[in-house]
Amino acid sequence: MGKVKIAIATKGHKGLADEVADHFAKAETFTLATIDGKRVHLEVIENSAANLPRGRGRAVIQMLRDKVVNTVVAGEFGVGALALLKQEKFNVSKVQAGMKVSDVIRDGLYKKRMF
Repeated sequence: MGKVKIAIATKGHKGLADEVADHFAKAETFTLATIDGKRVHLEVIENSAANLPRGRGRAVIQMLRDKVVNTVVAGEFGVGALALLKQEKFNVSKVQAGMKVSDVIRDGLYKKRMF
């Protein structure tokens, strides 16, 4: 597998020690993990769309597209966000909310795609 850039919906700024957020578009932050072989580079970004009354999914997806992300991970996804992610050809993985980011990466859970 070549280089993969994953956006994991997270609850804070703890990097590998952070927890997966309950909901994709409402996540406080996204932990971006660029995986190239055995090397992992992390970056945590704020979800500027988290408090929008409408259109969160679309705004988040555009933000992640701008960051050249190709895989997203969260505890839950809204129907609208899922449709947009599929349309934009993102790889989507649903995992247990509260899991540690380190476990998602170490165990390769980002590879278990919904579609």
